[in-house]
Amino acid sequence: MKKKLAFIGSHLDQEDIITKAREMDLEIHCFAWDKGEHPLCVKYADYYHPISVFEKEKILEECRKIKIDGVLTRVTNFLPTACFVAEKMNLPGNKYEDALIMINKHKQRQAFLKHGVSSPRFALVSENMDLSDFKYPLIVKPSDRCSSTGVTKVDKEEDLDKAIKQARELSYSKEVLVEEYIDGVEVSVNPISWNGKHYRMAVRDKKNTGAPHFVETEYHEPSQLSEELQAKIIAEALKTLKALNFNYGPSNIDIKVTETGEVYIIEFNARIGGDFTFQLVKLATGWDILKAWIDLAFNQFEEPKITEHKYAGIYFLSKETEWVKQVIENKANDPDIVIAEIWDDELRYCQNSFDRSGYFIYRSEQKRRWNN
Repeated sequence: MKKKLAFIGSHLDQEDIITKAREMDLEIHCFAWDKGEHPLCVKYADYYHPISVFEKEKILEECRKIKIDGVLTRVTNFLPTACFVAEKMNLPGNKYEDALIMINKHKQRQAFLKHGVSSPRFALVSENMDLSDFKYPLIVKPSDRCSSTGVTKVDKEEDLDKAIKQARELSYSKEVLVEEYIDGVEVSVNPISWNGKHYRMAVRDKKNTGAPHFVETEYHEPSQLSEELQAKIIAEALKTLKALNFNYGPSNIDIKVTETGEVYIIEFNARIGGDFTFQLVKLATGWDILKAWIDLAFNQFEEPKITEHKYAGIYFLSKETEWVKQVIENKANDPDIVIAEIWDDELRYCQNSFDRSGYFIYRSEQKRRWNN
């Protein structure tokens, strides 16, 4: 009999993990409000359940009837519902109350402060907010969005109100967070956690568009930072996971490293890293993190087995990186390029990751650079 896996939501971000579930010959149940607006339900799911992702009690009731064997979501804002169902059905997952903190950047920062995690100075925007002792530049962002949506760097006070208004318009909860800007190199750590233990604490190098929106333009792994610095990064990432009581599933932790070697936690997302980075993991290590995540949901997690030791990276196409288009068009001439795609001929400056027009992924014996 096939195992039954419930997906909370049918956002396009879930296509890769739902495709993997299909490859594993699982019975797929998808919970989303409107089938017409969610093509993944039609394309991949065996069963569609027209229930809003925020009606956790109704979803729980249906999952009990179905006798679901596992539940997950890749969409950050749907995490509490997935955790609620898992907790009530004694399936692997983080606690519902903890999930409510994990999806809110302001609550995250409060937890970091309480547990001594190094992160930027912050404040939640309020009517009588006093930022007179904050040092510019500042970062303004919605407290509940990801993919760089609504993020703006503000260099002077007269531009602050505009950035706050934009972030509030894009926030689901209308909450806006203001932080002091940390200058430095950005990296990420993308572990997978099982029963309170954290596996593959590896550092990934990143680059972005810079101010004002900081949309990622490339990733590379393994990191080329010194072993000493990587150890500091991993130690801070472990403190982050403990502060948030994150015990089950993949996570994505974005970190800044200053010129003097100070480490600051910038973002935490309780999901697998976006931007096709799961493919980098498999190309560099041979380990399939998507399959591992599904196995975890079924209480069948196995420690990662690293069978490859390669370099892998991704470059994104946008107006800021026009040179990428030529590389993609000539991919047949470069054996290191394993995946390449252009989905939009128009090149735009990136305000968020959805403004990109394509990408290519490479795998090689060393870190590759094309543009310099």
